[in-house]
Amino acid sequence: MKNKYIWTSICLYMNYFVHGMGAIILAQNMSYLTKQLNTDTAGIAFVISGLGIGRLLVLFVMGTLSDKFGRKPFVFLGGLFYIGFLLGILISPSLQVAFIFAILGGIANSTLDAGTYPALMESFPKATGTASILTKAAIAGGQFVLPIVMTIIIATNAYYGWSFFFCILILAINALVVLKMKFPNHKQPIADEVNDAVLAEDSLPLPKLKQKANFWIEGVCFIIIGYTSTATFYLVSIWLPKFSSSVAHMTESAAAQTISYYAIGTLASVILTSILVKSWIRPVYVVFVYPMLSAIMLFVLYFFPSPILCMIGGFILGFTAAGGVLQLALTTMAEFYPEGKGRVLGIFFTSSSLATFSIPVFTGIISKTSIANIILFDGFIAVIGAVLALVIIARYHKIFELPKNKAY
Repeated sequence: MKNKYIWTSICLYMNYFVHGMGAIILAQNMSYLTKQLNTDTAGIAFVISGLGIGRLLVLFVMGTLSDKFGRKPFVFLGGLFYIGFLLGILISPSLQVAFIFAILGGIANSTLDAGTYPALMESFPKATGTASILTKAAIAGGQFVLPIVMTIIIATNAYYGWSFFFCILILAINALVVLKMKFPNHKQPIADEVNDAVLAEDSLPLPKLKQKANFWIEGVCFIIIGYTSTATFYLVSIWLPKFSSSVAHMTESAAAQTISYYAIGTLASVILTSILVKSWIRPVYVVFVYPMLSAIMLFVLYFFPSPILCMIGGFILGFTAAGGVLQLALTTMAEFYPEGKGRVLGIFFTSSSLATFSIPVFTGIISKTSIANIILFDGFIAVIGAVLALVIIARYHKIFELPKNKAY
């Protein structure tokens, strides 16, 4: 029988399609915004950090309120907050005002998360993992489309604000449609047998704990990985176009397109990685391999900057940095701490949100002296994540009894 929430889910994914554009729209319009706000790249990086602050401010509150009042109000409000953020940036006369509207953008992100992820899980109880990871595909779609929009704007010498109005139009229409959509009953729990079926169908056999996990070893490692995995892909999405134009000497429109390659890499990774971790490779190994590949690519970009490497690097970094390392690290952390998944999620995503706030600040400071050094900085962040993942792999084999199957 056809799922009755299929159109609801399309609306939910459409919001994340726009969120994909919203996450990079300030960076894609950096040259325009520096003139509007009378600042430099460090100033725009400061504004971008407001997104992380806004996300942190309401991270826990919105989830609790969503459990109490239902999912639809938060999906609708998230869209309205995003419209406020986009319009606010366009009319901001100063850096300080733009920063306040960026905080609103971060609040919009957390508000959407609070309504969307639970609604998708409740709409597709037998495929919760697939339903959630498709949000990543929707984000990648938005990050593929926006650079194309920017290329058209640059080529026609049009007003940069059209890229914002494009997002606003989609959000406004979608918000009105959401009001008419039917949502699942958020107070009706998913049956245990459904959860068991999901585990049996969608996941590898779970390992058994032989001894209690040590928070001060693997717990701390996971928290830092929450930061490094977010920092690695977030930094690339903000600074790769600027690096491509100022260091690799690409035209502004061509540099903007590197994020389209990044989005294609992300989408390819979401598809391939979901297949691999379903039956072949345990997520804990991916949490090591992908950051190491990201680090190698970032160092190659730093030492041998060229237009072709920027395009190739965009794809590879989208694949290895933005294709699901954060989600797989969270999945692995939940294996170590099976009795506290809610607390684990809160701690992990708080660490992730700290990255979205602090990385633009750090890189904004670095940009005052060298754009190239931002890529080098990101390479070292990825190395730290990979080293910590090695520690987790060693602990994984020590404290778990692994089921005998074909997976590695």
